[in-house]
Amino acid sequence: MELWYTEKQTPTYGITMKVKETYVSEQTEFQKLDMIETEEFGTMLVLDGMVMTTDKDEWVYHEMVAHPVLYTHPSPKKVLVVGGGDGGVIREILKHPNVEKAVLVDIDGKVIEYSKKYLPQIACGLDDPRVEVIVNDGFMHIHDHKNEYDVVMVDSTEPVGPAVNLFTRGFYQGIYDALKEDGIFVAQTDNPWFTPDLIANVNRDVKEVFPIVRVFWANVPTYPSGLWTFTMGSKKYDPLEVDESSIPEIDTKYYSPRLHKAAFVLPKFVEDLVK
Repeated sequence: MELWYTEKQTPTYGITMKVKETYVSEQTEFQKLDMIETEEFGTMLVLDGMVMTTDKDEWVYHEMVAHPVLYTHPSPKKVLVVGGGDGGVIREILKHPNVEKAVLVDIDGKVIEYSKKYLPQIACGLDDPRVEVIVNDGFMHIHDHKNEYDVVMVDSTEPVGPAVNLFTRGFYQGIYDALKEDGIFVAQTDNPWFTPDLIANVNRDVKEVFPIVRVFWANVPTYPSGLWTFTMGSKKYDPLEVDESSIPEIDTKYYSPRLHKAAFVLPKFVEDLVK
């Protein structure tokens, strides 16, 4: 008998893949967590029925959360990741030698535990001496740490369950307050095909808080539509003013110095959403 997993990305559309093995299927304190082995994408982490990361394409998302913002800030020393318990963004942050400390705050310790066990190539940086892992509510952590971080990265699920508060104007204001005077933040902001209103609303809310706001995108095959957006809010530095020749070539598969500014060139229909 063949076993197939389907993520219903909308009530009328989904993606389906053949499953080799189920490692974990558990209701944690906060969400339904599944860790499965698929034929096409390898090991896959699924939260509340949504694909979070896979062996095959994880590097696209994790590189694009980390590197555009870290190469926009001239000297990021202390970085916060809200969510991201799989450790992929932390792994990419550690490629930047000027980062002295990276703090990961994820509300669900089970995500961290199972990622270390079943996704070791993604979670490989979580035990690094520069990393502090905290199992707690990222929303509360932000509000308890004022003027502390150079960069904040929000690696959350879609706005359901424990992530609902991470898509609110109050959260963006909290991030602003947690950043130093020249700080920058970045968040994943879903896709323009199925959630255009979310992107428009986030852009509006972030613009009410930060003087510089830029949207960029990447192709992530297992995320709804494949076209995934990210929103950057900055107090001082504009990612479009970065000198690409100053960006070093590092060990990446998707991000590159040539891609840095190109990623901010939006398809017209996305551009219209964020005017």
